[in-house]
Amino acid sequence: MMDATLLKKGDDFDNLPETWVVFITENDVIGKGLPLYPVERCFLDTGERFEDGSHILYVNSPYRGDTPIGKLMHDFSCTNAADMYYAALADRVHFFKENKEGILIMCKVMEDMRKESLKEGIKEGAINTAKRMLQMEC
Repeated sequence: MMDATLLKKGDDFDNLPETWVVFITENDVIGKGLPLYPVERCFLDTGERFEDGSHILYVNSPYRGDTPIGKLMHDFSCTNAADMYYAALADRVHFFKENKEGILIMCKVMEDMRKESLKEGIKEGAINTAKRMLQMEC
């Protein structure tokens, strides 16, 4: 489905751009202690890679090491911008946590998320109530 909107009718599949799906996992889901787990498709009978330009990458977020990915995963878990390695990320964290304008933006986003969750919860509750009523014998 990711590719469905990338081509126009009649376009050749060779025109599809290379795509990456990146999963940043809460735990080391593969369990090998590696920072990254690239996944590629292959033909099972021959073991040859299926070179369709699509890739999957699992990022082990608990990984800490003196590498760019180790430092990035460290920064992703930081709550204090001053403790971060990457200045661009630290600057954004500082803005959203310590700048009045950034705090207002974050408060608005959080409030919108809360309202959306509440709306979804009410809708789900109404659906469940209707289902229970339909199942009741009168």
